[in-house]
Amino acid sequence: MSEFTPEEIGQLISRHPVNFEPYEDLYKYLHAHPELSHQEYNTAKTIASKLRAIPDLEVHENIGGTGIGAVYRNGDGKTILLRSELDGLPVKEQTNLPYASKTIVKDETDGVEKATMHACGHDMHMTCLLAAIEVLISSKRDWSGTLVIIYQPAEELGNGASRMVDDGLYDKVPKPDVLLGQHILPQRAGRFGMKPGTMMAASDCLKVTFTGRGGHASMPNRTIDPIVMAASTVMRLQTIVSREIDVAQEFAVVTVGSLNAGHAANIIPEKAEMLLNVRSRDEGTRSRVLSSIDRIIKAEGQASGALQDPQVETTLKFPLTINDQAVTEKLQGTFALFSPNFDPQWPTSNASEDFTVLGTSIGKPCCFWFVGCTEVDVWDEAEKKGRLSEDIPVNHSAFFAPVVQPTLRTGTNALVAGALTFLSKRK
Repeated sequence: MSEFTPEEIGQLISRHPVNFEPYEDLYKYLHAHPELSHQEYNTAKTIASKLRAIPDLEVHENIGGTGIGAVYRNGDGKTILLRSELDGLPVKEQTNLPYASKTIVKDETDGVEKATMHACGHDMHMTCLLAAIEVLISSKRDWSGTLVIIYQPAEELGNGASRMVDDGLYDKVPKPDVLLGQHILPQRAGRFGMKPGTMMAASDCLKVTFTGRGGHASMPNRTIDPIVMAASTVMRLQTIVSREIDVAQEFAVVTVGSLNAGHAANIIPEKAEMLLNVRSRDEGTRSRVLSSIDRIIKAEGQASGALQDPQVETTLKFPLTINDQAVTEKLQGTFALFSPNFDPQWPTSNASEDFTVLGTSIGKPCCFWFVGCTEVDVWDEAEKKGRLSEDIPVNHSAFFAPVVQPTLRTGTNALVAGALTFLSKRK
């Protein structure tokens, strides 16, 4: 079977225009009604109802929790997987948009009610994928192959993809030949891009518990102070990147995001708790940084005379997002001719994703790209003033407000073009 040329892909998309108005309404509804990771009950129900309304689309729900897998079989050819996420974040929205989230969700993990927001753009991803499905199915007479559609829970926790796989995802949907995904981020709307190799960093979140001996603040000699132990550790951890990493050749970030101990000024507590985040761009660096963290934590405990070693627990773990060389180069050929706004050398992001777990679990190639979502005039003005960092809210910010168009159109067309790059052309 023959393949589509980039010109043919552009022509096919032009022949099947999308009425984006209902998708814009859906995006705003999803934005106003976010749900936390592994609690995406209404979101999954909304998406599943849209999918079930599509003729001949086979839909499987409740995979790995709230995950959805759908299959559209359209003759011989490759099987292409397109993926979106479902979850929002525990962030109180401050965008003042007319469709801003006012949602309060009870977090099932700790019982605390939390303001919740789609602060990472998963609402846009869900909508783009539904619109892309419309284009692909409306053009089904032009192509041959199989589409697998995945709506994944809990990307923000880094375990949604693995839970779907472990729950028998590939017993319900066929194993794909190629897996494709995308993510919006603060960049000039209309732009999109990727490159081969490492596209996103790995991430490791650690919880460290320091145990000392509590007592009266007036008698520190009778105690083993876990706060001093933890504070010394914070300072020593800063030397990993500055003294152990060749910053000209490799990348790493070690951040202490939380340090909690005690409740009163005159009491030395028994325990102190620290939360760490580590980012790295290759497995060798990742292993060395984690080893150094473990060494420093244990040494500071010993230096303080702790009665037991500090306890280290991995709470979250995201893999490296690595774009397959051959798949990415083929997509670059499509995207470069399909759109003048495509960047074939998009810089590596220090954010993290679990998308590739869907592919690495079965030994199949993946490619992931980024789509800009900042209003053009706003971006250009901030860039002109040299104030991109100050004036452009980033993902996970309470002020993160993607411009609906052209973001929705760009993301939709990218997914369609990506799928058609690997599906077969009917004669």
